[in-house]
Amino acid sequence: MLKRISVITVALLIAFAAYVAMLPAQFTVARSTTIAAPPEVVFPHVNNLKKWDAWSPWAKRDPNMTMIYDGPEAGIGQSGKWSGNEEVGEGKMTITDSTPHQNIKLNLEFIKPFEGNSDVEFRFEPVGEGTKVTWSLDGDQGFFERGLMLLLGMDMAQMIGDDYDKGLAKLKKVVEAG
Repeated sequence: MLKRISVITVALLIAFAAYVAMLPAQFTVARSTTIAAPPEVVFPHVNNLKKWDAWSPWAKRDPNMTMIYDGPEAGIGQSGKWSGNEEVGEGKMTITDSTPHQNIKLNLEFIKPFEGNSDVEFRFEPVGEGTKVTWSLDGDQGFFERGLMLLLGMDMAQMIGDDYDKGLAKLKKVVEAG
């Protein structure tokens, strides 16, 4: 009986591992909102990492989080290094490309709770008298991360998407309040 249970357990673990291995490693999460302001008004709120504290969904999760900025005051080369509680973790983001009023690209490096790199992009599209802002994240998940997400019944779109929606709603509120 014990041998049968062991064989079944090993078979289930192998099947689970095979399934996880077949899951796509790459992911993309994107969310958008329209802000009642032109791109030139919205853009500076994202192009300067020091302004993120006013709208970032992670800024309020740890009031004791440390943030250290480096590089220029805004735009390409500006970086922010953070360290906080379990909810915000530890990492660094760096603006790698910045085309005024059109897009901003960042490299996002996670150190804790998991190591990893992702690409972040903000696109600003004029829509009537406003701006459609799209915030996206592209990255890779390792085998362990894919397995954990499967066990938790989540995917990156669920995990990050809600935060992106909250952040964009707060950005909209900050910009429209002027």
